[in-house]
Amino acid sequence: MTFAENLMELRRAKGYSQEELGFLLGVTRQTVSKWETGQTTPELDKLIALSRLCGVSIDELAGNDPADGTSGDSARTVIMYPRTFCCEYKSRRTLFGLPLVHVNVGFGARRAKGIIAVGNIAQGVVAVGALSLGVVSLGALSAGLLAVGAAALGVLAAGGLAVGALAAGGIAVGLLAFGGVAVGRYAVGGYASASNIAMGGYARGHIAIGDTAAGDFVWGKIEELTKADYEEIKDTILREYPNIWKWLLDVFVRR
Repeated sequence: MTFAENLMELRRAKGYSQEELGFLLGVTRQTVSKWETGQTTPELDKLIALSRLCGVSIDELAGNDPADGTSGDSARTVIMYPRTFCCEYKSRRTLFGLPLVHVNVGFGARRAKGIIAVGNIAQGVVAVGALSLGVVSLGALSAGLLAVGAAALGVLAAGGLAVGALAAGGIAVGLLAFGGVAVGRYAVGGYASASNIAMGGYARGHIAIGDTAAGDFVWGKIEELTKADYEEIKDTILREYPNIWKWLLDVFVRR
């Protein structure tokens, strides 16, 4: 490909607009547009900055093959000028078309996509970022099989707001929910509302155990429950839900 085609492809891959790229390089949007249409070419200092920003050699940027012939697990590393506070690392080795490691952090929409991805916006098997999506996901907003974040969505989710099959958080919604406010089929929390079993300061469910409890089968004042009370709770749970998992039964019945 030509330099103009390479530049356009690399800019889009990084998620930059022409205006954003121009800001990082200290030029106008119109200048970037002229580079991408082939009307002009950048001066040497801008060409060097572009190669660093895009994580490629000047030869590759110009459309030539890499001069050093490196392969394998060599890395592409980008260190931005100090005023941009941006840094990127991408391993050359890939799996399923994704770099094994992609780190892209700094100001703006810094996107990272890899087996292990770290960025403002991260997508990968293991993803860490302000906004993250992965099998294992950590971030302010995270979604994945295992998700941890201020707001988390996953099979296993933990966060200020957590939604999942097993959810734990300030506000938790799930099949089994633990939280200050917990809502689910089975819920434990300061305020617990469940379709089946609820336990908490305020508990509302078919079976409810709480200081204030509402339901079909009710036990109050958790700290005052006796061994006999817990045996009665256990018998009631097993009668109402005979197929309940033992570990889940243990959550509600103190040994």
